[in-house]
Order: sequence, then C-alpha cells, then structure tokens
Amino acid sequence: MKKLANEKNTNTNLSDSTSTDASLSEKDKKFRDFALNGNLWKVIFYVCIPLSVFQLINHLFNILDTMMASHVSAIAVSAVAYLSQIQNMISAVGTGLAVGSTLKVSEAYGAGDYPMVKKRVSTLLAICGFISIIVLIMIPFTPVLLRAMGTPTDFIEVGTRYFTVTLFATVLNFFNNVYIAIERSRGNSKRILRLNMFVIILKLSITAFFIYGLNADITMIAVASVISQLFLFVMAIRNLCIGNNAFTFQHKSISFRKKVVLPMLNLSYPVIVEKVAFAFGKTVVNSMSKNYGPVTVGALGISNNINGITTQMQNGFQDGGASIISQNRGAGNIKRALGTFWRLVAINALIGLGGYILLNVFIGPITWIFANSTEGFNYEFQQTIIKVFRYDSFGGCVPLGINAAVMALLFGFGKTKLTLLCNFCRVFLFRIPILWALQNFTSLGSESVGIVMAASNILTAMMSCIVAAFVIHGIKRKHQI
Repeated sequence: MKKLANEKNTNTNLSDSTSTDASLSEKDKKFRDFALNGNLWKVIFYVCIPLSVFQLINHLFNILDTMMASHVSAIAVSAVAYLSQIQNMISAVGTGLAVGSTLKVSEAYGAGDYPMVKKRVSTLLAICGFISIIVLIMIPFTPVLLRAMGTPTDFIEVGTRYFTVTLFATVLNFFNNVYIAIERSRGNSKRILRLNMFVIILKLSITAFFIYGLNADITMIAVASVISQLFLFVMAIRNLCIGNNAFTFQHKSISFRKKVVLPMLNLSYPVIVEKVAFAFGKTVVNSMSKNYGPVTVGALGISNNINGITTQMQNGFQDGGASIISQNRGAGNIKRALGTFWRLVAINALIGLGGYILLNVFIGPITWIFANSTEGFNYEFQQTIIKVFRYDSFGGCVPLGINAAVMALLFGFGKTKLTLLCNFCRVFLFRIPILWALQNFTSLGSESVGIVMAASNILTAMMSCIVAAFVIHGIKRKHQI
C-alpha cells in the first residue's frame, strides 16, 4: 500500500513539475528523511522543544507586558485583557488559515509533492494579502466595532486608540503566522526561536521605555507590538523570497485551482471558526465576569497568563506534533503518526504536572508583582487572582496538556471539524452556561470564574479523549493496522 502511494506521489510530481519549478534544498531533504525515518522521540524533541521554548518565552514576555499595563492601573490591565480577546477574534482568521493550510503543505512535503508545496505556499500568502486589506478597511470604524461587541464603556474610553493600533499589528501577524507555520512544516524550529526571541526582546524593550521612561498609556504597548512585528514581517518577506525552492514565494505559482486551494480551505475554515468562536466566547466570559467588579476581568486574565506558562509549552508540542503527524500521514506512515500522538500525551501530561506543582508553590510571589501599580499595592486584587488561579490551574495544567495532544492528532489527520466541535463545546457548553448558573443560582463571588475555567477545561479534556478514541479506532480500521 505504501509503495503504491509513493508511486502515485511520484506520478503527481512528474505531472506538476511541468507547470511549477520546485525542488528541495539539501537541508529540507535531510529533515524530511529524518521526520519520516529517524528515531521518533528524537524527531519530536528536535521539532517541538524549540517551539515549546519559544511559546514559553513568548508567554513570559506577554506576562511582563501585562505587568506593565498593570503599572498604569488595574482598569488598564482589565481593558487590555478584554480588548485582546476581540483582537484575537480578528487575528483568528489568519491564524486558522496558517494552521490549516500549512498542514496541507506538510502533507504534500511528506508525500514528496514539491510542486504542490510551492503552489500552496505562494497561494496562501496571496490569500493573506486579501484578508489584510479587509482588516485595514475596518480601522476607521473601531469605536462602532467595540460597541457592537458589547465592550463596557469604561474599556472603550481607555482602550479605543490601543485597539486601533493593535489592528495594524494584526495585519502584520497574518503574514508572520503563516511564515512561522511554513518554517515549522520544514523543521526550522530553531530559526523560529531565534527570530521570535529577537522580536520579543525588541517589543519588551520598547514597551518598557514607553511605560516606565515616558509614563505613556496602554496605546504605546500596541505601538511597540507594531514595531516589533514589523521586524519579523521584513525577515519573513526576505526568507520567503530568496532562492527558488519549494518553500519560497513565486508569483507565477499562485493558483486558485480547486486541487490547490480547496484542500487548504476545507482544513482551515473549521480552525478559523473555532478560534473566532473561542475568542468570542472568552469575550462573553469577560463581560459576564465584570458582574463581580472590573478587577475580576483583570484577575481572570492574569490567572490565564500564569496558567499559560504551562499550557503554552504544551501548545509548542501540539504545533510541532501536528506537523510531524501530517508529514508521516502524507508519506503513508500511519503507525508512526499514531506513535507520535501517544508520545505527545506522555510529554504534555508530565509538563502539566510539573507546572501545576511549581506554579501553586510560588503563586504568592508571582501575584504580588501583578498587584503593584502606580496606585500602590492592591491586596484585594492579589487575593482575587490567587482565588481564581487555584481553580484555573487544577483544571488547566494536566487536562489541557492531554487536550493539546489530541488536537495535534486531529490536526495531523485533517479532522479539523472535530477540533471545532471540541473547542466550541469548551466555551459554549462547558463554560458560559455554567458561569450563568453560578451567577444566578449561587452566592459565590469572583471564585466562580475560576470554578468555571476548571470545569470547562476538565470536561473538554474528557470529551477530546472520547473523540480521540473513536478517531484512532477509525484510522486503524481504515488502514488495517
């Protein structure tokens, strides 16, 4: 069966090579052979550790960003937490497109169909250009958009200019996310780490200068994001346009034929809907959390950030693992693809357990930092964060790690509609209704948002495990393994 698949791929390559000049560099050839035939543990660690480290460092710097916002005021950090979710809804279009489309790039890469790799890379970048134009058109209507999303009036007053500038960063992110995903599919995890480390340090330095040096408001945090993302955008254009291998952009390779575009869109649109719905759901939760006072929104955002120290590392293994699974699936190595999943489960569970223990031990000193601002130390704010975090971490560290491994499996095998189902249920079945019930039928205070986070994450992990069991059974039956 594998031999027949390879012969089919060879025939496809020959037919496509007449229309598109595409080849692999020696480095890309070596990585493909390593991903398909090397020791699987080594492949996973080689691809995923740099991504995991990047996700961790990026998240730590995002936390420092939040700390700088809290230096302005508690309302400012709550506004940033709230508006970030609206921004995430918009950027989800680009992120979902990058995730879904580059999985098809990875699949073609694993199958040895290099002309198709080039066509999909070039076409994907062209699609990003169209989406960016639409987002830029939205900028003059920022206040209207925020009111339509039900944004609290005090957040609109504090954050309208911040959100407007953020939209420019979102456009740059469309291209940067696609570029990062392309590099990930070809195993260039270390390049991703190096470039993004520079971007993070640049952003942090500029933000610190604006906030502590110039005593600026939160708008300048968004300006720092634009400047730093612009650097990565320039590097992305440079790296994607140099040379003429399968992973470089070529205008003549842009193709909107069904066999090029449709598989990418079919895989991407559930991811886009999932990410938009998830960000919208978090916006609804933030809006509902405001019933406990405006600082609760900030406390929930900070709790999520602290918990994210663990979950973002797990997401690094999810992203890299999905790429490895997709490549091996494209090459017909189904057993190897499933083996990747089981290793991801073990790794993410261990990361989650270690993170849960360490974060809960040091939660006091961590939250003390966030509770300090120009207005002085806010003991009530610190206790609210801790109260929410105790529940959030219990339901987040290990369960979400297992869920991330399942998402890698589903992404790798193209089951993006199931990822949509799981994450839709996570917010709209397991989170919002439970929070509504706690608000209307109990006398619990701000700890309700922490309870909801724990419950929704645990229930989501349980659901994803059930889904994974059915998917694996179907894969084994289909491939007779």
